[in-house]
Formats: sequence, C-alpha cells, structure tokens
Amino acid sequence: MADGHTSSDYGWRDSEPTGSQAYLEPVVLAFLRRFAARRVLDLGCGNGALRRRLKDVGFDVMGCDADPTGISLARSRSPDIRFEVLDLHASPESLGGQPFDAVVSTEVVEHLYSPRRLPEFAWPLVKERGHLIVTTPYHGYLKNLMLALSGRWDSHHTALWEGGHIKFWSRATLTELLERNGYRVTGFAGAGRVPLLWKSMVLVAQRL
Repeated sequence: MADGHTSSDYGWRDSEPTGSQAYLEPVVLAFLRRFAARRVLDLGCGNGALRRRLKDVGFDVMGCDADPTGISLARSRSPDIRFEVLDLHASPESLGGQPFDAVVSTEVVEHLYSPRRLPEFAWPLVKERGHLIVTTPYHGYLKNLMLALSGRWDSHHTALWEGGHIKFWSRATLTELLERNGYRVTGFAGAGRVPLLWKSMVLVAQRL
C-alpha cells in the first residue's frame, strides 16, 4: 500500500496467495480468534488472498489497498467481498460503517516512507479497545549477524527492487511506532523459520 511517496504498483499478476501468507496466516488467525474479532479490515490487502481465507473461516471482512491492479484481481476473484482502492493519505472515514474489531496489515509498513501513517489511518477504523495487527519482516541482532556472516546482506536488503522494502524493523522499533500513536502492544509472535531467525514478526496492539 503506497503512502503518497511510493509507487502504488506492487506488480501483482494473479490473485493467488503469496509465499508469506503460508506462515503468517496461522499466526494472524490465532490472534483474531483469541480476542473474538468478527469484523476485520485488511489494510494493504494487495490481491485479496488473505481476505478470502478470513471470509472462508467466518470473518466479516473488507480490504483496501492503493494498488488498482491488486484490487482489480481481488474483486474478480472474490466479488462477494468489498475491496476499495485507497491509500494512507485518503480519508479513512470514506470506508464508512461501524468501526472494526480488528485491522490487519500484513507486510506493508516496511514499504512506507511515512510509517506513522499506518497506525494513524487505522485509528478511527478500530473500535475502542479493538486491535491493530501488524506484520513485517523481522530484524534482530542474531538474524542481522547471520545475514552478514553468510554474505546475504546485499540480497536481503536489495536496493534494486522497485517499490521494495525501505524500512527495516525490529520488535523494539515497531513497538515504539505503535505506542507513540495511541496503541498498547499486547502480543508478539515470530513467523516462519526458527526462533530469532524468523522471516517475519507479528505485533498486536490494542487501541487505548
């Protein structure tokens, strides 16, 4: 999802799940079920693949993204789900309706020049005491050390990916981002690979 400074063309070619969905989906579902969420917004939904899965298991879902190609693919595959083209500098109130029990944003914040826009945009969309779930590639001391020692630093942090990752988050920095913007982080999980070398991390924050 673009934030007004980055390209809105992620390069979607089909509506199939991404590789990251396989390891993120079980963790996200577990958190949603833990706090009995029913209405869920996918913020930065891409091609809509995760939204289809959430609907299939019983959630009332909506998706929004700045990429018109992704939204077009999502609508074609799932005409029964509402998808909107919307970037983080638009008005969140344009989505209308009641606030959501949870807003989920998977692998979006690392693409944003202005990452604070994500929790700010989500704020009026999350009900009081509702939850914001954010996932992003994990970075910690041990993982960064292993990347450097294995000679994979350049490939992991490649500058050659158009619209790629421009922010690299640790648990501490992502927690600070959310808590500076009116949330209290209440949950954390690693996803993919082995502990401390996780592919991604999942932070759960409650709106205060």
